[in-house]
Amino acid sequence: MGDIVLSSAVRENLLSLKGTAKLQSTTQNRLATGLKVNSALDNPNSFFTAAGLNDRASDLSSLLDNMGQGVQTIRAADDGITAITQLVESAKAIANQALQTQSEFQRKAHTEQYNDILEQIEDLARDSDYKGKNLLAGLGNELQVIFNEDSTSNLKIDPVDFTDTSLSNGLALSDLETGAGATSSFSFAGASTTLDLPTLQASSKLSELGTWADGDIITVTDGTTPTTFTVGSGVGEIETVQDYVNALDGIQGLKATFDETTDQITIVSGLGPSVTLSISKDNTGGGTATGGGGTAGAATTSTTTAMTAAAKLTSSGGYDVGDVLYITDGNGFEAAALEVDKNTTVSDVVSLVKSIKGLDANFSSGSVSLEGDVSWNITSSSKDFNIDAFATTDGTVKLTATDSGFKDDTDIERVLKAINAALDELRSAASNFGTALSTVEIRTDFTEELINTLEVGAGALTIADMNEEGANMLALQTRQQLSSTALSLANQAEQSVLSLFG
Repeated sequence: MGDIVLSSAVRENLLSLKGTAKLQSTTQNRLATGLKVNSALDNPNSFFTAAGLNDRASDLSSLLDNMGQGVQTIRAADDGITAITQLVESAKAIANQALQTQSEFQRKAHTEQYNDILEQIEDLARDSDYKGKNLLAGLGNELQVIFNEDSTSNLKIDPVDFTDTSLSNGLALSDLETGAGATSSFSFAGASTTLDLPTLQASSKLSELGTWADGDIITVTDGTTPTTFTVGSGVGEIETVQDYVNALDGIQGLKATFDETTDQITIVSGLGPSVTLSISKDNTGGGTATGGGGTAGAATTSTTTAMTAAAKLTSSGGYDVGDVLYITDGNGFEAAALEVDKNTTVSDVVSLVKSIKGLDANFSSGSVSLEGDVSWNITSSSKDFNIDAFATTDGTVKLTATDSGFKDDTDIERVLKAINAALDELRSAASNFGTALSTVEIRTDFTEELINTLEVGAGALTIADMNEEGANMLALQTRQQLSSTALSLANQAEQSVLSLFG
């Protein structure tokens, strides 16, 4: 090529075309990539500055994922606290319901419901995890959210532990004693005997009988404990038939009446099954020993037998028409009552007991077996009820069960106080998590804005102005066309020499 000689005009046009082509190539590359700085060769300062900005934006973008997961973990804990708060409020409502009733059985039922709520709280706390992190499960679940590239800016969120409601540094709500049931029993027994007092009326003196004299002593015994009365007109002595009847009737477990038509005292015993009542009068005052009546002889005896389910209560000395039986629980709550009439049977009492929630009864061979979930007492308006021996001073049928945690008002009030403290703890935890959640969300928003700022800044250094580059391309295309035309003209000037050889 060194042998070819080009004119200066042609060479200048060729150089112009080469420069234009190079500029076109650069402009086309910018239009294709959208960047005016594609490598360090284009602009080292802008390239490396933009790379630094983009690198930081990328690092912060990776932290956004951590922040987002932190937000979800906190929200899971907050959702758990919200639900636990509702359950604690339900427990409070149960305690208040227990306080509004005196029924020990109902309070026991409320105790069991309360414990069920606590179990649900623990289950809910354990279920409040997010990707293996649970801010309601205590130690080992600390959450750290990092906000910058070198981890110097971060937020540590300490967990609480609600998976065990009894923890003193948590809700401090312990399970309540539900109480244990118990058993008891009582018997239905009866016997009847009569004492003949011939020719006497209620107002007659006992000494009018030939076998009786003032100073004679009457002995009534159940085989173990004797009770004595002295015939006479002195203080504490019995003088008339009515005095005698009243004395016998005054012994617990016995009923005594006098029939002036038959001149007989009828004594009905309600002592325990197979207990023998014995009545006798001696001759201490000069009379003749009798069986408690007017005829000389041995003691009058009567042995109680077990009553059947169909037997009437009045056939026992422990019951009389008008007596009222009361069934009350350990709190004194009256669950049922029965007024005895002449037709009331043993079966009626058993049915009454079986109708009471928390108390059951079975009757067999004159004995009632009781089974109760809570404590129960069966009492009577009569002093003769359930007196199985003269030594018995209180015939109350007692069934003593283990108390539940809601038995007494003071117990319930103590639980309510603990519940209120637990609600304060939940509100405090919710506030702490809410503050942490707000902080993380604010830092997330800030990081997103900062990433955008960094990327915009990097783009300002490297991104091409497409409008400008488009205009440049049109200008270069025009320049190329003009350069081509100029080259053609230069070549035509040289071709004019050929005409000389025509």
